[in-house]
Amino acid sequence: MGCKTYYHSLLILLVYLSRTNGLGEVIYAVNAGGDAHIDVYGVRYEKDPLTGKVGTASDFGKQLVIGRVPPGDQVLYQTERYHHSTFGYEIPLKGDGDYVLVLKFSEVYFNAPDQKVFDVAMNGDMTVVPALDIFGRVGRGVAHDEYVPFTVASNTLIVGGQESPLRSNRVKVDFVKGYKDNPKVNAIFVIKGRLDDVPKLPPLPREEDLDSDIEEPRPSANLQNNNNQNNKQSQTTKRRPSGPRTPDPYALDDTSSMLPVFVAIGAAIPILFCLCKL
Repeated sequence: MGCKTYYHSLLILLVYLSRTNGLGEVIYAVNAGGDAHIDVYGVRYEKDPLTGKVGTASDFGKQLVIGRVPPGDQVLYQTERYHHSTFGYEIPLKGDGDYVLVLKFSEVYFNAPDQKVFDVAMNGDMTVVPALDIFGRVGRGVAHDEYVPFTVASNTLIVGGQESPLRSNRVKVDFVKGYKDNPKVNAIFVIKGRLDDVPKLPPLPREEDLDSDIEEPRPSANLQNNNNQNNKQSQTTKRRPSGPRTPDPYALDDTSSMLPVFVAIGAAIPILFCLCKL
């Protein structure tokens, strides 16, 4: 494990621990498709009550390292329950008040979006998470939580302005079969409290942060020297000379080289003329 990976995991753990205070009253927690587990907040997840009854339990995700969670809590996202039809869990409530449903997911099988898409409904007729595409939200092997605040008043469920009558002070959470593969869930818990009382996953790492973890290879000394020489040669060939051009001394007119001959002939003619008279 590299230093950056180690410090990233440590940062996630510190974020988790810093948010431990203020956790609302946990009234229900299940590790879907898995065994009992206590997370870093002290939340006690029970073994999946649907084991041997509905759907299929899978630990296929244990071959992956799940992002955004401390190593000890990755099991909550590595095990899951899925079904070829709609399935769900009945959750007991504790009278009137504010609640938050937390649904934990991670895509551990598909490598592309739009492969597994399904809805989540409460009380049979209230869609609270439409068209959930886990890979489309966070990619493969990364934790994703859905937070659904709701209120119970006079045996009535209120979610986002919608109302539905409750029966026996219990609410059913269904994972609704759609046209894109099977619905699933990795873990569930419910608190009696407000959204601010729920510990949140740390934010997804930004692309530039991921790019900074990849160091570009440095060129060798010989390659650098060759590059420097090539740069110098290219600069030399591209450099333009300054100042006027120097005249070519061999490009002068041929008559200039014959001038002394003409002068000598001119001086000899009068002498010859005088000699002839004698």
